[in-house]
Amino acid sequence: MEKKELVQMLALEDFEPVYRRADAVRRENTGDIVHIRAIIEFSNICRRQCLYCGLNSTNEKAVRYRMSVKEILDTARQAVDAGYRTIVLQSGEDPHFHKETLGEIVTAIKEMGAAVTLSCGELTFEELRYLKNCGADRYLLKHETADPELYDRLHPCGTLKERVECLKNINRLGYETGSGFMIGLPGQTLETIAGDLLLLKELNCKMAGIGPFIPHPDTPLAGEKAGDTELTKRAVALARLLLPKANLPVTTSLGVVNREEKDNAFACGANVIMKKVTPDPYKQAYEIYPAKLEKTDVIGDRKKLEEQIRQLGRIPL
Repeated sequence: MEKKELVQMLALEDFEPVYRRADAVRRENTGDIVHIRAIIEFSNICRRQCLYCGLNSTNEKAVRYRMSVKEILDTARQAVDAGYRTIVLQSGEDPHFHKETLGEIVTAIKEMGAAVTLSCGELTFEELRYLKNCGADRYLLKHETADPELYDRLHPCGTLKERVECLKNINRLGYETGSGFMIGLPGQTLETIAGDLLLLKELNCKMAGIGPFIPHPDTPLAGEKAGDTELTKRAVALARLLLPKANLPVTTSLGVVNREEKDNAFACGANVIMKKVTPDPYKQAYEIYPAKLEKTDVIGDRKKLEEQIRQLGRIPL
């Protein structure tokens, strides 16, 4: 599909045939399994200034924290014992966690028998190579928007060119490469979203997180409108058609805007869901966008999610 065709499809009055096709492509290529990933948000300290993010370095109201290596590994062990097969280590761009420290954590989690996904922002080629050699399996770095001008307005701390080059390095090093973007960013158009989808294809992404923009009250975009959940689902469905074998998560942000839409996304091509196992009170402090979060119960949360997935006619893994 070319950009013009994607724009036309995003604007369709009746999108149901596309949803059905995306769900069929998902079933043909990834089956009925829903992969459940455990996320540990180990630091909310970030040197970047992204205008939409509650963790940006200019937000003086954010309550900052760093988990210790022991806390991270203890949490990972609880998640593995609860049945999680992949641990996602997510943070702001925190210079405190240099490659040796991250490598130690990755190696220890791999020894527990779990796969490791890293999502720690832009790293150098050497840092990425070091972590790959320590056993990291996947790296998630959302490009956020493929429009260079919009990217520049939202990111006074970097460029789209730098972001894409980092993603290309991730791919070159043999990671399962993940990217993604938000729906509803101020200034975004259907042409922008079509460009986002084509960039996922160009980067040969094996993962793609697509969720609605949610304004944070302590950011410059506080007064903006949240992204549209229907348009978000349409983008997920088109991503499935462009990337038939990719892992496409139902993002947490979609459930924040509309819980029912989060369930519906599983019929639109998605096959992955992330579950926070971040200990309290760190979980509440990792506030990229505002959300009401329940207390962490690693084993109980996993069982509850498995049952919800079975009720949707899918198989939790």
